[in-house]
Amino acid sequence: MPEEERTLIKPWIFEFMQAPHPGDGEPLPGTVTAVFNEGFAFWLEAERLGFEGIFFSEHHFGHSLSPSPNLLIAAISRHTSRLRLGTMGNVVPLYEPWRIIEELTMLDHLTNGRLEIGFAAGVPQELQRIGLGMEETRERFNEALEILDAALINPVVSHSGKYWKFENLSLMPGVFLQPAPPKWTTVVSTGSAQKSAQRRSRICTGFESVSRISEIFDVYRSECARLGLPAGPDQLAIRRNISISRDAAEAREEAKAAKEATLKVVAGDPRVVKHAHSTLDAPRAGAGFSLHDDDYIAGTPAQVAEQVIDQCRKTGSGHFLAMLGRSISPRRRESLALFGEEVLPQMRRAQIG
Repeated sequence: MPEEERTLIKPWIFEFMQAPHPGDGEPLPGTVTAVFNEGFAFWLEAERLGFEGIFFSEHHFGHSLSPSPNLLIAAISRHTSRLRLGTMGNVVPLYEPWRIIEELTMLDHLTNGRLEIGFAAGVPQELQRIGLGMEETRERFNEALEILDAALINPVVSHSGKYWKFENLSLMPGVFLQPAPPKWTTVVSTGSAQKSAQRRSRICTGFESVSRISEIFDVYRSECARLGLPAGPDQLAIRRNISISRDAAEAREEAKAAKEATLKVVAGDPRVVKHAHSTLDAPRAGAGFSLHDDDYIAGTPAQVAEQVIDQCRKTGSGHFLAMLGRSISPRRRESLALFGEEVLPQMRRAQIG
């Protein structure tokens, strides 16, 4: 069997960093500190348990305490030695693209070459708060990606577009420690998957059913094949909510609560549709996505392992990003231990392809 077909599943933590807001008001200062302190202990334990790495999310104006995930990468990098660290992904339309590259090159050195690079267009309802509509957001995202992709190859960049114009801009530090840091893009449509293939970017998705994700990944694989690029399991990742317990009923109740929390997070997102389409959407910007029960994996360690491996095999994904509870949930450490000690070893042995 070719090496590409014998990929084993790589287990990651996906970190949302959500803090409880008493009475839906502002979080208490002590709560914020507790979330960060608990997060560091959690990530150090994840390294001990053998996780591949951590992807931090970026969100603004809500309950997330990760508006600047690159700071978290810089901080935890000095206390870990093996974990891969990245953002899934930096919300590109919010920043000057040259600034993103400068931070990423710094982070690659600070992590001693353990950086994963992730880009995202952002959540519409968050961007609308600062006056960015979906059309302008997509324009900025696409133009910035041209600059970012060029700067990942050559630290001296020139560009003339609608939003940015500069010539022979020297970006510092100017060189990555890794010859080619892995590049990721978050996608929710076949159009975004196709464009990511053209940019030679790996892709990650969630929310949707297994069958819908398979459709998205099939488009990515087809485009890579057309371009003569690798499109095996190592280029693909799925992100899922995990509720795990010795008591399967308890896990299912936690999954229900996780779904309710997700519905609050995506409330007002114009991309969310009530029903998933079984046919491929046209490769266009703004294609919608749906929330599906497949996004919530729940049960005992054995049941969770079976579901995780099954979803990875059906979609052909070689990377699995696990969301393990709220940031300071009393059971979060227990969930990490159960997943790390009993599910992770089975994932590390499970072949994709």
